[in-house]
Amino acid sequence: MIASILDYEFMRNAFIATTIVGIVAGAVGYFLVLRGETFAGHALAHVGFPGATGAVLIGISPILGLTFFTVIAGVGIGLLGSKAHRDVAIGLVLTLSLGLGLLFLHFYTAYAGQATNVLFGNVLGIDGDTIAALAGIGAISLVGLLLIARPLLFASLQPELAEARGLRLGLVSTLFLVIVALSTVEAMQIVGVLLVFALMVAPAAISLHLTRRVATGIVLAMVLAVLIAWISLVLAYVTDWPTSFWITALGGLGYFASASWSHRRRTRQAA
Repeated sequence: MIASILDYEFMRNAFIATTIVGIVAGAVGYFLVLRGETFAGHALAHVGFPGATGAVLIGISPILGLTFFTVIAGVGIGLLGSKAHRDVAIGLVLTLSLGLGLLFLHFYTAYAGQATNVLFGNVLGIDGDTIAALAGIGAISLVGLLLIARPLLFASLQPELAEARGLRLGLVSTLFLVIVALSTVEAMQIVGVLLVFALMVAPAAISLHLTRRVATGIVLAMVLAVLIAWISLVLAYVTDWPTSFWITALGGLGYFASASWSHRRRTRQAA
């Protein structure tokens, strides 16, 4: 069956794209869940909606619009969050972005089909140029994450001690949110704005249930994200159901299974 799937160029492109996105989403998502900033990732995903629709409106690539709006929002959330309550800052960015997206669609309803792809993803429509863009964004995201990994981990696990030792928590948080923004742009190509949590949060949350070792957890989250995406592509090919549905379904099932296993393990240890 796999051989027959790979006979089609669009399926080969889909497997390549999901591999790139899964690796980045797994690594970045691990820190996102560890830091308890999944709501920030949710907001950044929604910011991509007006970015993409606005880009189409003025006749440029949706990916450019996605990237610009999402990165600006990541910087904004990072800066605002250091002065006000983080949830308030995220909520303001989220509501403003959704309002702009609806406004852009109001002007040009002819692009409703493209807006649907932005909202729910279209992994089977990815071409070679998009793969190249995903690879470039992915490389930047991983290199950036590698450069700030040590201070980010320190700030995530012991923020008071990190600040006492002179670490600029606001700067680290802002840089990380920029990386989250870039990885969100990637994930949106696969699962869309509304379902981006599936690849960025579920594999990382599963990993944190299965292991407490950071390095092992990051690698496991990356492997899980790629496997979920690959299995979803195969299931979509067999059933003709949307790939995004299978990604969210497998991610959710995996999370509840890992949570149940983790709970039973803690119960046995306590006994």
